[in-house]
Amino acid sequence: MTFLSLTPQADLPVVAGTDKTHHFIAYATLIFAVAFVKPKKWLWIAVFFFCWSGAIELIQPYVNRYGEWLDLAANTGGLISGFIIARIMAYICKKKP
Repeated sequence: MTFLSLTPQADLPVVAGTDKTHHFIAYATLIFAVAFVKPKKWLWIAVFFFCWSGAIELIQPYVNRYGEWLDLAANTGGLISGFIIARIMAYICKKKP
């Protein structure tokens, strides 16, 4: 995601959905594996993902991209949602015999 977020492009590719939807899905997917396994330092990993996504938004204007605070909000929503979905799935998988 870092490469895709910081690589300057003349035109962004046309894909279905909005930019914020893509941010949301990308960060939900990113945290999902961590939250599903839930290693001892999962909270630090989640905080790192949040801080890194904020840093990317701050760097983007310097590489001919647009940094937007709404992107950070979509990233954060994705992190929270991905975490919740993963924990629910982990609970369901644990309960099955």
